[in-house]
Amino acid sequence: MFEIILVLVLAYLLGSIPSGLIIGKVFYKTDIREHGSGNLGGTNTFRTLGVKAGLAVTLADILKGTLAASLPVLFQIDINPLLAGGFAVIGHTYPVFAGFRGGKAVATSGGVLLFCAPLMFVTVLIVFFLSLYITKYVSLSSMLAGICGVIYALIDWDIPLLIAVSLLTSFVIYRHRANIKRIANKTEPKIKWL
Repeated sequence: MFEIILVLVLAYLLGSIPSGLIIGKVFYKTDIREHGSGNLGGTNTFRTLGVKAGLAVTLADILKGTLAASLPVLFQIDINPLLAGGFAVIGHTYPVFAGFRGGKAVATSGGVLLFCAPLMFVTVLIVFFLSLYITKYVSLSSMLAGICGVIYALIDWDIPLLIAVSLLTSFVIYRHRANIKRIANKTEPKIKWL
């Protein structure tokens, strides 16, 4: 039991590493929480600091989820990697190292899928970029990618994966509730780099 708790705590702490805050402050002398949406995720980093910083933060946030999901395997603990990945997502969204103000769970959730269901990860990534190319909305594309993941797990009938992806997608949609209102009001910012 101690080992399980240790792995879940480590997963949460991994998720809590505030990539956007670190990259912003170290390389750009900027706290991205004071700009744009105030969010620590990749999208706000793209808008505030540019493409290079945005890509670095997004990649780091994906890798947090991947590494956290791999912890049960690395420690040879008999728990589903999806559970450890879920704790990283909570850490990313409510990071102990950044006053519990984090990102919106998209990239880190993707990182969990990268480890647990690589083919699903590739599928939702394709859906994300197709939607982004058509709509120019990162928020909408993130939610559609999550919904695609739920459909994928439903067709594959992988019950643990279906439960995990459904929870992650619901959480992503909940975190984007302000974006949904802005999309409806046609005030949501569109990307200009794609």
